[in-house]
Amino acid sequence: MNSPAADISPAEQRALARTLPQSFRHGVVQALPFLLVLVPFALLFGVVATGAGLDILQTMGFSVLVLAGASQFTAVQLMTDHAPVLLVLASSLAVNLRMAMYSASLTPWLGAAAPWQRAVVAYLLVDQTYGLGIQHFEANPRLTVAQRFAYFLGTSVMLCPPWMLFTLIGATAGNAIPAHWPLDFAIPITFLAMIAPMLRTPAHLAAALVAILSALAFAGLPSGTGLLLASALGMGAGAWVETVAERRRIGGRG
Repeated sequence: MNSPAADISPAEQRALARTLPQSFRHGVVQALPFLLVLVPFALLFGVVATGAGLDILQTMGFSVLVLAGASQFTAVQLMTDHAPVLLVLASSLAVNLRMAMYSASLTPWLGAAAPWQRAVVAYLLVDQTYGLGIQHFEANPRLTVAQRFAYFLGTSVMLCPPWMLFTLIGATAGNAIPAHWPLDFAIPITFLAMIAPMLRTPAHLAAALVAILSALAFAGLPSGTGLLLASALGMGAGAWVETVAERRRIGGRG
């Protein structure tokens, strides 16, 4: 009879053998490539925010307190258009509601953490830290909660402070950045880099395809609304494909 250890892949064995500092450093290293797209993204926000009339303190307040690039851009755009405050808040919240889905999917992995650790995760939860974290946790399901938290913290340390720093640089040196630099390339590339490795099953592919097509179809809706509808339709499509596949597997065994 095979021992339980025989079912563990070499990669997971290495992950399980890491100490907490090693798990932290592993998160730092894996998050490092995302700086290539995070830096121009943060610079762009600093430039856009100050261009919209915000001062340095207000711009930094966005990046430090909100710490959510997509909703920050949404809020600044609406403020530039002189939208009512309630619409700015509602739209930013709508864009950031994906964090609720992120939180729900992380609960099985980090739900047993101490309250202060969950509070840290809630603050540092952004698209990149979520994408790296959920992939690592699913690939190594036997990690302890402490190892998972250390890894997540490592990814966050590599990504969140630079977001704030380069927002400041963009806000203070925005006029020195040539207007023809295509800094906005960072936004789609960031999401492609996170999502592509996760598309491992037909259900994943169906969810991504339906979400993309729906987002394009609903692009004319008010800020955030189209993305929310596309997210719901994508999840529904993925769940349907997975349900059909499970029924076929059960039928095949019958």
